[in-house]
Amino acid sequence: MQVAVVLYEWVTALDAVGPYEVLRSMPDTEIRTVAHAPGPVMTDSGVLTLGASHSFADTPAPDVVLVPGSSRGTQAAMNDPELLAWLVSTHETTRWTTSVCTGSLVLGAAGLLQGLPATTHWLAQDLLPLVGAVPSPDSRIVHSGKIATAAGVSAGIDLALWLAGELCGREVAEAIQLGIEYDPQPPFDAGHPSKASAAVLAATRERMTASALNL
Repeated sequence: MQVAVVLYEWVTALDAVGPYEVLRSMPDTEIRTVAHAPGPVMTDSGVLTLGASHSFADTPAPDVVLVPGSSRGTQAAMNDPELLAWLVSTHETTRWTTSVCTGSLVLGAAGLLQGLPATTHWLAQDLLPLVGAVPSPDSRIVHSGKIATAAGVSAGIDLALWLAGELCGREVAEAIQLGIEYDPQPPFDAGHPSKASAAVLAATRERMTASALNL
């Protein structure tokens, strides 16, 4: 089985690396990071780079595609004709076509979410109808047919574990979870707008908007 994790300029690192760490542990799996060309890709921190192992052209028929999101580069990815054409082409034969965070907007820009329920980062939920999707703001993972979308950033780990269960069975997925010791016990309970205080929600919205959330 071949898994392709898409990289593009200003991608959010955890969106890609979280699922990568899970999916690479599935048995009999080749995992690739794909971009226009092999080589370093700058993440949205402007500091950390990730390496693309293969080009889109080198990876014409992966079994699983995962598109991460970005706080700065989503719009450019949505307007990237080579990426969108590759997503349309690979979707014809994938077992699963998936996204994390605002990666769902990229899937939508490729025309893959028309009329389908989907999710994304809480700050971008209102943009889903613009690409033909039906927002599901209260769901961490949404799947319809062979498309699965995850909410913001850290939700990619949950998505990947769910995918591992679908592809390899629950016991394998649980073993992967145990292997990476994914046992979240956060010191705070403010990880969704419905849980955060009004002050925290307002401050976070202002900060993320001010930092040029370029969707």
